[in-house]
Amino acid sequence: MEIEIIKGSLDYLEGCEEALDHSELGDKYFSDKEFTRKALEEGFEKDEIFIAVDKNKKCLGFIWFIMNGIFHSFPYLHVIAVNEESRGQGIGKQLLIFFEDYCFKTCSKVFLVVADFNPDAKRLYESIGYIEVGVIPGLYREGITEQLMMKLRE
Repeated sequence: MEIEIIKGSLDYLEGCEEALDHSELGDKYFSDKEFTRKALEEGFEKDEIFIAVDKNKKCLGFIWFIMNGIFHSFPYLHVIAVNEESRGQGIGKQLLIFFEDYCFKTCSKVFLVVADFNPDAKRLYESIGYIEVGVIPGLYREGITEQLMMKLRE
């Protein structure tokens, strides 16, 4: 699917909320709608969110990353979410490529965490070169273990 990835703005707040609302990530970490809205507003304010849009500028998904988010030195992919009706069309992978291209201009490595309840995402990350470098039990929620993953610039 042909998409464009643009800098996020509050115009896309509802589309981002919708992508999270209908996802396992949203169920586990963003079930409180007020918290979700405030978090996304903060991400937009800090220019950390980018939106995948179609030719009509409809939000298909988003990626939120923090340039000095891990160890105050390296980019950290905080959230990636694709709208339910747009899943399986390669949008998530295109968002990941955007993240890497953007970050690898100035950084030698990028990081993300993937929850133990999401083995499909972990397989995707591994298939494109991410390696597990650590395990963090209860990082965001008690009872959920996160795998810290890193990818080096080629």
